[in-house]
Amino acid sequence: MGRRNRLTLIGIILLVAFASCVLLIDKIDLPLIGERDGMKLGLDLQGGTNLIYEADFSDIPSGERSRRLDEIKRIIERRINKYGVAEPVIQTMGSDRISIQLPGVTDVDEAKDLVGKTALLEFWDQTGGASAAVTQEAKAGDAQIVVNDAGRFSVGDIITIGPWQEAWDEDALTDARTITDIDQGTNTLTLDSELDLDHEFGEAVQVWLPATGTIDGEEKPLTGIYLKDAEVDIQGRTNEPVVRFEWDSDGAELFSQITGRLIGMPLGIVLDSELISAPVVRSQIRESGIIEGLDVGEAQRLAIQLDTGALPVPLTLVREQTVDATLGEDSLDKSLIAGIVGLALVLAFMIIYYRLPGVLASFSLLIYTAFVLSIFKMVPVTLTLAGLAALIISIGMAVDANILIFERTKEELRARKGLKAAIEAGFDRAWPSIRDSNVSTFITCAILYWFGDQFGAAPVMGFALTLFVGVAVSMFTAIIVTRTFLRVIVLTPVVRRVGLFRP
Repeated sequence: MGRRNRLTLIGIILLVAFASCVLLIDKIDLPLIGERDGMKLGLDLQGGTNLIYEADFSDIPSGERSRRLDEIKRIIERRINKYGVAEPVIQTMGSDRISIQLPGVTDVDEAKDLVGKTALLEFWDQTGGASAAVTQEAKAGDAQIVVNDAGRFSVGDIITIGPWQEAWDEDALTDARTITDIDQGTNTLTLDSELDLDHEFGEAVQVWLPATGTIDGEEKPLTGIYLKDAEVDIQGRTNEPVVRFEWDSDGAELFSQITGRLIGMPLGIVLDSELISAPVVRSQIRESGIIEGLDVGEAQRLAIQLDTGALPVPLTLVREQTVDATLGEDSLDKSLIAGIVGLALVLAFMIIYYRLPGVLASFSLLIYTAFVLSIFKMVPVTLTLAGLAALIISIGMAVDANILIFERTKEELRARKGLKAAIEAGFDRAWPSIRDSNVSTFITCAILYWFGDQFGAAPVMGFALTLFVGVAVSMFTAIIVTRTFLRVIVLTPVVRRVGLFRP
């Protein structure tokens, strides 16, 4: 055996040993790639929820959009991790989309509420807000009200209707609405949704405006950016869940100033431009506060959203999908059975038809499978049904490469060449065909991946990536592994008979 063949064989053995270790160990930690938990299964194989959101970058300069999208991804990752979802897959797609896969989560509404809300917390008051009186009776179900002076209001104002002593009670709060249009001629205010309550002539319409304080001589609104911590707690006197929040130093100063001037008046707590609570301030407060009126699930999600920060831009849900866990498990079982049966049939065909080269090629295919799966585990790749299909196709292409080589070798043997010369000529003559077909496949994979990235088609991206890796490894195993095996085995006297290489 020549020195080159000996070194190549040793390298193959070391690679096989490394791949086997990667596959057998649950978690891997390597210097260059860091810690990896291993290959993950896609939602179509284990069940869960897939959400794709589009970020509204209309007010963001183009140079800032990539950074903002990465920031959105980090915030969503923190939200999901705090919520306790195991092994989520969060990926940016194109320039303005983000894909979120939540294994085991089948409640779509819960997932959307956790992920998609901007969670911009604001505190508003009525002390600086304009007010007017209702001049026509407004019934529950109406989406417009008529006032005596519409000029006092602006589009986007949050309003409540009723005298001061009712403006902060629970019933009045449910009727908080946002103004979407103003008709100055008729003094009509159009609201973002229909009223829940009846309102009579003369009732006051109060406007909520951002509550502000002064920091270092500059007037600033009190928002969630000053939060230091938020957590779910149980209120002792009512045994109801609340969200308890704590301010940083600037937030505490603003909160102290605002609550100090609003004693006896309501302080509106606004989340994403929706008034969710308006407690009456009983005394000046500084470091912390609570948000009431939530059930356990709402309190948990709100605490997570406040603790992880608001999204920098609004998100719009463009696609949602839910896969039942039972269906995913069934798909995985059937896919594994199909893959094992298919691989066994291919190996049997190779051995029966090509004899000794078929046996060596079968070993190469097993090595190929170990290499590919170990790469998937180290990346790690999220394996979906589309990815499994790509893996099976790449196995077929690996078989095809071996068939080309063996057929070329048989032609050389028929031309009366020696066994060693025929093997070398077979590989040399088959290589251009193998190279050209695989390069064409690489180009196709790149195109598919680009289209999948641009149009938010994660299965297409997974198919393209898996096929690319599989075909690249198949070239290595066909040209290097199988060739080395044949070069080594042909030196053994017992297998030098031509009959072992062709029928």
